[in-house]
Amino acid sequence: MMHEDRLPDNVFTEKWKHLIAAGNEDAFREMFNAYAGRLTAFAFSITKNKEASIEIMDEVFIKIWKHKEQLTRITNITTYLYTATKNTALNFLSHKSRETHLQAFDFINIELMEEERPDQRLISSEILSKIKKAVEGLPPRCKIIFKLVREDGLKYKEAAEVLGVSEKTIDAQMVIAVKRIGDAVGSYFDCFPARFQKK
Repeated sequence: MMHEDRLPDNVFTEKWKHLIAAGNEDAFREMFNAYAGRLTAFAFSITKNKEASIEIMDEVFIKIWKHKEQLTRITNITTYLYTATKNTALNFLSHKSRETHLQAFDFINIELMEEERPDQRLISSEILSKIKKAVEGLPPRCKIIFKLVREDGLKYKEAAEVLGVSEKTIDAQMVIAVKRIGDAVGSYFDCFPARFQKK
């Protein structure tokens, strides 16, 4: 069983693809448990609607199960799930609003995940507060990229595919995020560089 503090690796996802395609409900449940919380949070960052975000996540997994035979054709499950969640969330917004220009994710407000992590236990609440404030002050696109890469653990290539941008854009935005966060925490930044190292 996967832990929710990290995304499953390729070995697990490859195994899941074939088992789920064959109708294995236990494998489907494992994949659901590994991704459900992250995808719900990602949907919420777009919709700002908790109930809708849960429904969006459920819809993504329902579609996967309905078309499970096609799962083996998917190259990267993580990228696929996040992209499907993004598209479903944007469809939700399009039905709730007459706005037609949803560009650059400028309307998205990303917040740090609240669950405690091992590295956070080493950081005082004051410093953690400064980090969160710095992230909150990032430009919208920068915040969503920071979340996908640092909070959800996506690789630069995966985040680029999900958002439909280049890896150079991901890299440039992460440089901005790291610099601003580093400036915010000042001398304390040297205490936890591993959290912000480029993957």
